[in-house]
Amino acid sequence: MKVKNDRLEALRLIISSQQLGSQEELLQALQREGFKLTQATLSRDLKQLKVAKAATMGGNYVYVLPNDALYKRVSNNTSIREMMQMQGFVSINFSGNMAVIKTHTGYASALAWNIDRSNLPQILGTVAGGDTIFLVIKEGVSHQEVIEALNKAMPGRQSNN
Repeated sequence: MKVKNDRLEALRLIISSQQLGSQEELLQALQREGFKLTQATLSRDLKQLKVAKAATMGGNYVYVLPNDALYKRVSNNTSIREMMQMQGFVSINFSGNMAVIKTHTGYASALAWNIDRSNLPQILGTVAGGDTIFLVIKEGVSHQEVIEALNKAMPGRQSNN
């Protein structure tokens, strides 16, 4: 079991630190780290880690860890409180019943997933790109209410509104 845990740990580190878009690239990166495995084993590992593909600014798709915007050597889901303390978050701005969260490139999907998972009643949903999250705010909810809801869940977050 130690070999599998070590391999999963290495896979998390590789995905969080490199922009790789194919299983062949992942296999090569793992082999450079001393792991010998088949494509079938890699597929099972990716499924277990709930790895997804996200678009980069250049339009390519790369593997990302959907439950951790920045890999922190844990396999727990990231709480919204932890999410906003991560380096991926840049700013939030409002226009009408919409908000746009800017992130560092590649972080938007994971951050949006965490927002959706938090079930904040003020936010109807999110759409994520490479470095931007679009939020739809429930009708009748003020921007300040959204900020307060996010601040309760994410202390230390700074908004640019």
